[in-house]
Amino acid sequence: MLRISLLRVSLPCSSSPIFNLSQSHLHSKLRPQAMAYTTSSHNNNNKLLFRQLFEKESSTYTYLLADVSHPDKPALLIDPVDKTVERDLTLVKELGVKLIYAMNTHVHADHVTGTGLIKTKVPGVKSVISKASNSKADVLIEAGDKIHFGDLFLEVRPTPGHTLGCITYVTGDGPDQPQPRMAFTGDALLIRGCGRTDFQGGSSLQLYKSVHSQIFTLPKDTLIYPAHDYKGFTVSTVGEEMLYNPRLTKDEEGFKNIMENLNLSYPKMIDIAVPANMVCGLQDLSAKPVEATSN
Repeated sequence: MLRISLLRVSLPCSSSPIFNLSQSHLHSKLRPQAMAYTTSSHNNNNKLLFRQLFEKESSTYTYLLADVSHPDKPALLIDPVDKTVERDLTLVKELGVKLIYAMNTHVHADHVTGTGLIKTKVPGVKSVISKASNSKADVLIEAGDKIHFGDLFLEVRPTPGHTLGCITYVTGDGPDQPQPRMAFTGDALLIRGCGRTDFQGGSSLQLYKSVHSQIFTLPKDTLIYPAHDYKGFTVSTVGEEMLYNPRLTKDEEGFKNIMENLNLSYPKMIDIAVPANMVCGLQDLSAKPVEATSN
């Protein structure tokens, strides 16, 4: 049995120098909507298996990560969607990895999470979400926690503003971790955009501070993988968004004015999705959540 290992770490407050980014996209022959991303030629990247998956109705990205150098090949899914659970689990089986976590970046309002459904189909999988979201999950995480899968890990960074409980998962920093780093930003930071801030406890000023303090302080070559894209983009970098994001390159007041005047329609799925996602889709309400531990 794999041990849940969540460790508390301190978060950096300064940015790192700009690095050259070498990237290429390879479309998987196994799945028309599965994408493999290859970073640089560092040996430690051979540990990480990575797939980017897309659900077209809600334009949601789901991410599969696994440590294929570990004997158990432990894997996790970030932001799975209920409608594509069968696709995701088929891919997991085909790739020969062992799913141990089904995770959410926040309580989504545009689709029902697939975490609960996954738990009914794959015994032993644990659902993960932030404690600040006030929703149900097997593991409730907080700022600075580490989520280990094999010899790799994700660092938890709080990025509220789109919702109260938004978090960003960032691949580990160290010589034995994949480089460049990868940030799974949910709806906090999108490619050339960001999530709306007019419901679920959202705050434009809080979101602005979250992105600038928790994401824009990462190395400039850190890869940005959002929960959604509506224009055909798949990946960006911290450096790109700091230069070209039309909202978050403004000052706080300019950002606030933009967000207050978006005039967006009421999310069509919110009244169905949010209540379901507060209990992780099909989460068993009789189960007592386990809070992350600090060492």
